[in-house]
Amino acid sequence: MSNSHSRSLAALENLIKVVAKLRSPDGGCPWDLAQTPQTLIPHIIEEAYETADAIRKGEKDAIVEELGDLLLQVILQAQIASESHQFTFAEIAGGITEKLIRRHPHVFGDVEVKSVDEVNENWEKIKAAEKGTNSEKPPTLASKMSRYASTLPPIAAAAKISQKAAEVSFDWDNVEGVWDKFHEEMAEFEHALKHEDRAAQESELGDIMFVLIQLARWYNLDASAALQGTSDRFVQRFAKVEAACDRPLSDYPPEELDALWQKAKALLAKQKGEG
Repeated sequence: MSNSHSRSLAALENLIKVVAKLRSPDGGCPWDLAQTPQTLIPHIIEEAYETADAIRKGEKDAIVEELGDLLLQVILQAQIASESHQFTFAEIAGGITEKLIRRHPHVFGDVEVKSVDEVNENWEKIKAAEKGTNSEKPPTLASKMSRYASTLPPIAAAAKISQKAAEVSFDWDNVEGVWDKFHEEMAEFEHALKHEDRAAQESELGDIMFVLIQLARWYNLDASAALQGTSDRFVQRFAKVEAACDRPLSDYPPEELDALWQKAKALLAKQKGEG
């Protein structure tokens, strides 16, 4: 075993021990002890997004830190599960190791492949065999959509689901039909806000957002990137507003804040144009 592998295993073992100590009823951390697999779900999602952001930016130190935070979530889930004898980290690591070996017979067996497409084809056949399904009979489109809805972020899931539906011609004939649907859903949302309960209001809001994602698809726009861009611009403008204030924002009347906002918006637009 190389020195690098030895150091990695030692570091991992130390992390597992630290997390076990944090979860120990005898001197552990109250916050860690209060956590459950369910309460940690938002942290898993947040850390995954932060890791992806660090990778996109290419910042080495940030990538190392965020991957560590993400690894912590795996170790925490394993520690909590082991306390009630459900499963252990060894089972997690062992399971994924076995899966990788099983699904890569061209590396660990005697299967030969000539392209990435052949690798993907073999992967799907092996996965189907594992799940006891017939690889010659692919899963229904609805079952694929259900998986997207439960595993992807909401905007990405909606985009993926609508794209798959469109591929089998389950779509509007033209973009005007999408716009008609948007206006129809807006009217239903306004009605729900005035006359219906919270569940109905959220349902109608979801319908509007779904149709907006359809419009993005028809115009070949990335809805997730668009919303991310808006969030980034909002934060940049808000930072300019804060920097221009000499007292808490809550002390300013709305019209002054709006003026500061418009000034920040114009300044950033000018800077972008000059850049």
